Order: sequence, then C-alpha cells, then structure tokens
Amino acid sequence: MIQQLFRLLMNMNKGNLTKLLKIFCVLLTAISCSFTVHLSNAADVIDDEGTVVHLVKPAARIISLAPSLTEIIYAAGAGERLVGAVEYSDYPEEAKALPIIGRFDLLDMERILELQPDLIVAWQTGNPKASINRLRELGLTVYIAEPKSLASIPSHIERLSILAATEGLAQKSTVAFKLRLDSLQKEFSSKTPVDTFYQVWDTPLITAGGIELINDIINLCGGNNIFSDIQLVAPKVSEEAVLVRNPMAIIASGMDIERPEWLDDWKRWPSIDAVKKNNLFFVPPELLQRHTPRALEGAEQMCRHIDTARSLLKN
Repeated sequence: MIQQLFRLLMNMNKGNLTKLLKIFCVLLTAISCSFTVHLSNAADVIDDEGTVVHLVKPAARIISLAPSLTEIIYAAGAGERLVGAVEYSDYPEEAKALPIIGRFDLLDMERILELQPDLIVAWQTGNPKASINRLRELGLTVYIAEPKSLASIPSHIERLSILAATEGLAQKSTVAFKLRLDSLQKEFSSKTPVDTFYQVWDTPLITAGGIELINDIINLCGGNNIFSDIQLVAPKVSEEAVLVRNPMAIIASGMDIERPEWLDDWKRWPSIDAVKKNNLFFVPPELLQRHTPRALEGAEQMCRHIDTARSLLKN
C-alpha cells in the first residue's frame, strides 16, 4: 500500500501534487483541532466514593436522585441541564417543573432510561446501593455525593460545575457560601459550649450522630451535640438517654415548616435544663436536613438559638 501510494505521488504532476499536499495539511489541522477540543471538553472529578467520574464532554442531561442534590446542581449553574429529579425536589421554584423519576429510595429505572441522562447525581446514604449499581450496569455515569460538613458543600458545587462546564456560574455561589461560613465561624465557634440535643423525629426518637452535617452545624455554633459519640447518621435514642445527658438546648425540625407539637412533650421532664430555661427551639427541616447552600440559613438560626441558651447558663 505504501509503495503504491509512493508511485502515485511520483507520477503526479507538480500542480496536482501541490494540491494534494495542501489537502493533506488541512486534514491534519482539522484532526489536530478536533483532538484539542475533545481534550478541553473532557472532565474528570473524584466523587465521595473515591471514584473518578469521567465525561468526554460536558453533561447536557442530568438527573438528580435527592432533593438536596437538585439544589446543589442549581447552585452549580447547571439547573438548565436537569431533565429529571426525585419527589420533593421543590427548590428553587423551577425545580418543581422537572419530570419525576421516583422517590429517593424507589427509583423508576424505565423513566430514567427514557430521559437519556449523560450524568446521574446520586445520594450515597439515601439511594439504594442496588439501584445505583444497576444504573452503572446499564452504562450510565453516576456521581456519588454525601456532604457531611458545611465546608464540603462548595466542593460539590465546584465538582459538579466542572462536569457541566459551568464553573463561571458556580463561582458566585461558592464564594458567597465560603464568606458567610467564615463569618459564622468567627462569631460563634469560640463561644462557651452549650450541650445541645437535636431532634429529628419523636416516634421513634431520632437524633443526629457524630458523622452528620447537623453535628457539624452544632459545632460551628459553639454547641456540643450530646450524641456526637454515636457514629451514625440518624441514630435512634431513648428519652432516658436524653435525660441522663441533660441538654441545655433542644432543637427540633420535624417534617414541615411548622413547629412540631411534639417538641413541647419535653415539658413533661422539668429536670432537663433545656426545659427549665424554656430552651425548646425550632428550625425548618429543609434548612438543616438538606445538605445545600441553604444549610447556612439553618445554621444561622441554630446559632442564634444556642446563643440564647448560652446567655442563660449563669442564671
């Protein structure tokens, strides 16, 4: 083949040979440019499982498997790339119009495939592992996220913006978040510790353990999570355990924007310092139980409540 090509070139007149060489150079340039574009559009990030998530081009069709992750994707400037989300993905307002692909714990695989996503953003401790494995078996790219501290939230915004090529849009969110977090740390973290009990639910009695975002928020506020020694995300505890650890502040969230009635059930135990001082507080769950930029709003409310309890320590 090479010899035949060589003979063909030798038999060509100078004009035709020059034209052929020009065409060949143009082709080489095009190939080179194509290769450069391919490299510049490719993206690699490491998710919270330690897996390298690779995309050969920016994600254009994204599915979110948790309401909190939907918020983070919008904060990353990639909300317009979302083509599906789970139930209760209701913030920001435009997220309510997204096609629903099931619940966080019960995914509609057929619907997900119909939407042809090039990136799925999954919740490490919330989505069933079997479902995530199945998505990967089907050839879909999955990014696993589990923000366990306030400081990790901008990291996820940045990583998702890399996968969607929206870094410029994400920068405003991450800078604002870091500045506000730094301000709260300076104001509250060095204050006198306040023993704090955070109540997720009443029956069964559920709290936040030492490996959860809420524990990090309590620490930020200069509080002391009375169940930080339990290395679980949402451990069940007993009333007796709360009585023994005797918190100075009890903060509850419940399930909606209204203060849960069961928070006042603690008044049956007047021996608890939080009850004696009437330090029974409420923060809306979507501001604390969703690991999103809005967690700083919840953190600020929690810090003010803990500060109120702190002011009564000597009384």
